[in-house]
Amino acid sequence: MDFRAILMGVAFAAMWSSAFTSARFAVIDAPPFLFLTARFLVSGLLAIGIAFAMGQKIALDRRGWLAVFLFGIFQNAVYLGFNFVAIQWIDASVAVIIASLLPLIVAAASWVLFREKLGHLGLLGLAAGLVGVLIVMSARLSGGADPTGVALCIGGVLALSAATLLVRGFSAGGNLLMIVGLQMLVGSALLLPVAWFGETWTVNWTIPLGLAFLYTTLIPGLLATFVWFKLVARIGATRAATFHFLNPFLGVAVAALLLREQVSVRDIIGVAVIMAGILAVQLSRQVKPLLTEA
Repeated sequence: MDFRAILMGVAFAAMWSSAFTSARFAVIDAPPFLFLTARFLVSGLLAIGIAFAMGQKIALDRRGWLAVFLFGIFQNAVYLGFNFVAIQWIDASVAVIIASLLPLIVAAASWVLFREKLGHLGLLGLAAGLVGVLIVMSARLSGGADPTGVALCIGGVLALSAATLLVRGFSAGGNLLMIVGLQMLVGSALLLPVAWFGETWTVNWTIPLGLAFLYTTLIPGLLATFVWFKLVARIGATRAATFHFLNPFLGVAVAALLLREQVSVRDIIGVAVIMAGILAVQLSRQVKPLLTEA
């Protein structure tokens, strides 16, 4: 793994982790579903416009359209929809810790459903991830974290895990930005009626809201996705996934810095254990990198 790949991986993790803090700023001044509907619409149109400029076309096979709709539904509408609602009631650091369990959940499901070998290191990593979550959640729930918000975040990461498993092995080929843009438009279309019928469209037009919209639209929404796929193309999906172990630490650090969220000793211990678990699982899956990255 070269130095450029390391920079790309750290940059991706930082951008992905910061999305939860920017979401917290957003829902202070705008209804969550309305915000997401507008964000996905703008992000989707931008991505499609850039894709056309790069020579990409809307020429997808059946599997490509399936990926577009599955990720539009599960990643944008359900995963992010649940998280944006939940983050009205819980700390951004709690949301990012739960979301960071994605690689552990996918690895566990792949082990159970597809008989993917993990080895002793991988199984130890799964156990460590579970212990770390229990440490953090026991501290937060006893400290008054809203159980409904926690449940929504868990439901969201399970939905994204399901989508990841359903399209496992799918390759975007040369139409990456086009697929990203289309699945964002799917998310926007699905959330629009929810926002229309389920929310009161009262928006406080503040500078923090505008900055949050620009940031979430351009950085986690477009740039992070682009960097991720470039990283996968450079070093392979298995090695790229090891950078997910940085997400709990970076997410908690950003929330503490910008939102002044309190971080306890139990939080630090739990995050460290989760990070170790994610890293162990991903390292265990590198036993056969040529097969997984072909």
